Amino acid sequence: MAADSEVSAHRVAVVGSGPRGMGVLERLAARLIDCPPGAPVEIFLIDAHTLAGGRVWRSDQPDWFLMNTAAQEITMFSGPSDGGPVRPGAGPSFAQWWAGVDPASAKPDGYAPRARYGHYLQYLLDAVVRSLPPGVRLHQLQDFVEDLEPRPTEYVLTLAKGGRLAVDKVVLATGHTLPKLGDAEQRLHDFALERPRLQYMRGDAAADMPLDRVPDTAAVGIIGLGLSFYDVVVALTAGRGGRFIEAGDGAVAYRPSGAEPVLVAGSRSGMPVLSRGFDQRPADAIRKPLLFTEERVLAGADRGCLDFRRDVFPLLVAEMDLAHHATVLRLRRGPSAETEFLREVSAAAEHGHPDVCGLAGRHGIGAHGHFDFEESRRPFADRHFPDPDAFRRALVRELRTDVDRTVRGNYADPFKAAVQVIRDARSVIRSLVDYGGLRAASHEHDLVRWFSPATVFLAAGPPLHRARAMLALVESGVLRVAGPKTRFTADPASGRFVVESPQVGNSRTEVDIVIDARIPIPNVAADTSPLTRRLLERGIWTEFVNTRGSDAFRSGGVAITDVPFHPLNRDGAPDTGLYVIGIPTEHTRWGTQVGNGTPGPWNKFIRHADAIAEHALATRRERVEAEQD
Repeated sequence: MAADSEVSAHRVAVVGSGPRGMGVLERLAARLIDCPPGAPVEIFLIDAHTLAGGRVWRSDQPDWFLMNTAAQEITMFSGPSDGGPVRPGAGPSFAQWWAGVDPASAKPDGYAPRARYGHYLQYLLDAVVRSLPPGVRLHQLQDFVEDLEPRPTEYVLTLAKGGRLAVDKVVLATGHTLPKLGDAEQRLHDFALERPRLQYMRGDAAADMPLDRVPDTAAVGIIGLGLSFYDVVVALTAGRGGRFIEAGDGAVAYRPSGAEPVLVAGSRSGMPVLSRGFDQRPADAIRKPLLFTEERVLAGADRGCLDFRRDVFPLLVAEMDLAHHATVLRLRRGPSAETEFLREVSAAAEHGHPDVCGLAGRHGIGAHGHFDFEESRRPFADRHFPDPDAFRRALVRELRTDVDRTVRGNYADPFKAAVQVIRDARSVIRSLVDYGGLRAASHEHDLVRWFSPATVFLAAGPPLHRARAMLALVESGVLRVAGPKTRFTADPASGRFVVESPQVGNSRTEVDIVIDARIPIPNVAADTSPLTRRLLERGIWTEFVNTRGSDAFRSGGVAITDVPFHPLNRDGAPDTGLYVIGIPTEHTRWGTQVGNGTPGPWNKFIRHADAIAEHALATRRERVEAEQD
């Protein structure tokens, strides 16, 4: 039996220090603190960018780039502060920490700068370093991992700065990368490459785009009206010295600096993503889904293979109708009317799929008062406008309506109450669709191409003050939205890019710069990262292919097991020394871009991080026992 001093260290590498990587690190440290190791443990935190926050959450970016989740909904500590020292397993939520370091700006329901969250992640990392027990070392490596080679008893990581690192376990939380350009984007890129006066900026996080290369007063086309669009526009306006001025009653006006480019944006919808309603619900008003449950969906579906539009969506939209109508009744006739309506729907649900809208009609809610999912996600779908000014007036009306709804919030506004259901139902949706729960064709066309973009538009938008800022920019003329189904093309005759909506007369606009303000869709097969390419070449990673039904869908996500998320190799076998979490697994699992711990009982983010930490450290005990025999 070997002496304790001769037992080799157990080594775990965490590649990526965004929230998912840091979540695993926090649970590794918490477990080691609660049960100090009997043999040496070495943890390697590796990131080519910031070693607490990675690229997206790095702390040196401008403060105008904001988070998309309210501070009170976030924690990176797996337990609350308990009066003792701050440490993994016992620390402040993000809102508590923010209030302590920046009380003038911090608000529990506020949306902090991303850089501030990067500082919070650094605070967590500092707590880990201070708290590790004897025998545990944390190595912080600011470097790219370019290759990973399995050996019989270890994994060897090749680092870009030179050298190799041998470890026992590897957690891959690599986050967003840049895939190959699609055909349309490549054409724009090549067109600009041949004409020095033009620029094309590919989709990426706005903080990483070379926006300082945009000249003052240049004509700029912006592809996409999603969350990254807000970042790009604010960087090119307020980031150029423009000011948003309070104009009374919460309204905002924009005062230009003169350094702004001329901005022409567009997307398929022609409408910026809707802002997120204030969550003003009392604790006793946050109810569990009544109609949209996993059991009800499965009970009414074909055995073993779901179709999203046929089996899943009807019950989800019924739950949205329910929230919408219940809110209308409470506002019109008080809580008792809402309670009675919910009781009737619940009773009807015992005998099958209830007609929610029909029951609402019996309570006096006419057809005009129903929630319309399709109309809500595409407000200009079938509308044509004679000129850009006519479309601008219609857009301003829609933006003002959204601002008013956001102010009322998801407890006092029926529309915001309905779309809040999407956020509340995410765990149910995941349980139904993850790992090929849908037919392949439905997975691709219904979930990935149709429903997921709609959920971003309806329920994952920016905070209120961002919506007011966009309204002010449109009203000031600094920002123009071209219209629905906007096309961005290259015109060899003029030697410029063209932005145009087929539904808005005389909307053609020539520009010299096109900025793609869409975050690239994760796709492991198109990923240009050297590490990803080599993992695929070695067959360590494979792409998840959904083969349910008569079609096959190459999802673009890494094929993995369920928790703790081991990758499946080319033989279909799990590699139990590796773990893959977050963005690389998108489409194998749904909604991986949403990820943080929440105060209170553990959510899946923390439970999954803990499961990985437990599995990664369990082999340490097994190895020590083997070496001591």
